[in-house]
Amino acid sequence: MKDADLEALLADLESDRVERTSSDRDRDKIREAICAFSNDLPDHRLPGVFFIGVHDDGACAGLTVTDDVLLRLADIRSEGKILPIPSFEVSKRTLGGCELVALIVHPALSPPVRVDGRVWVRVGPRRSLATPDEERRLNEKRRARELPFDIQPLPGTSLADLDLDRFEREYLLATVHRSVLDENERSTEDQLQSVRFLGGTLVTVTGILICGTSPRSIFPGAYVQFVRFDGCELDSPILDSRELDGTLGDQLRQLDALIHANIRVASNLAGPTEVKHPDYPVQALRQLLTNAVMHRNYETTNSPIHFYWFSDRVEIHSPGGPFGQVTRENFGEPHVADYRNPHLAEALRNLGFVQRFGVGIALARKSLAENQSPPLEFQVESNRILVTIRARA
Repeated sequence: MKDADLEALLADLESDRVERTSSDRDRDKIREAICAFSNDLPDHRLPGVFFIGVHDDGACAGLTVTDDVLLRLADIRSEGKILPIPSFEVSKRTLGGCELVALIVHPALSPPVRVDGRVWVRVGPRRSLATPDEERRLNEKRRARELPFDIQPLPGTSLADLDLDRFEREYLLATVHRSVLDENERSTEDQLQSVRFLGGTLVTVTGILICGTSPRSIFPGAYVQFVRFDGCELDSPILDSRELDGTLGDQLRQLDALIHANIRVASNLAGPTEVKHPDYPVQALRQLLTNAVMHRNYETTNSPIHFYWFSDRVEIHSPGGPFGQVTRENFGEPHVADYRNPHLAEALRNLGFVQRFGVGIALARKSLAENQSPPLEFQVESNRILVTIRARA
């Protein structure tokens, strides 16, 4: 946005597209404002602006805008408290002689957006928690737009394809704030709509993969093929072979058990204390497999994820190449991330399988370095990604 446009918004004390604060320290207030602008309840389809460094009356607060301030604000996007991941820009501006931060928030393509399980909206110049009726209006807005694949309704599906007990017991409690649930004004269908598991009367892709009764019957490739080889080649004798299916949460729990069952730990007794090193650090394998399950292509292929454990290495073959701003050239670089399945990523974050977005490869590399293991190897192609993790010598 141009400075002239921002100055006009800054001067409008009644606009529902503007909010102001004098300091960057109240992170909760900033998150709630981002959430409210993302939901765009009035349906302006224009960005909302949160000015940081001015008082409510528009007077300059004298904030010193440093690079650290801008980085802390930009980091809100990836911390996983606002879901689905919001789209916003942070910049230092000087408007009317006042140095401030302009946090420009774009309307979400698939509202409602939540922060810590609550839906915030703006009605006139005020920000408040959404009522059940306002949440329903946000759901209607989402259905009227072209949807990302992972929340598209699936023809031929119905509530019978969802494990509603699991949804209420496992997912709803992890996603929606208890105070909202205690109001008890939302039907099961409304609750499913609100978390994007239902589109009209049809179940969405995310609903099937997270809480479906039989995800693989609808997505034949939605499983992980695990093979443990007694050797270094594909024709080596097979020690173990399994197909891990069920919901994505089921798959990740099974993968975690397999990691622990197959890792070997060596002890070094040369020093004053015993030092133990696994041939593969658990954290590295867990992060890379979670990335594969979360980011793979579920739309145009029936290929599973291949998890091959050889005598000298582990290979993870993930269907689907780079997506969005991620390319062959920048794959794996710090701060370069995009999401083929943003709502699946949100769901896995809600269930606790993802702690923070965009750092899985960085955490895997750090874990390997601490274990004195060889560095990661990537083979990036247009339709698949191969990750190779070499065993620690």
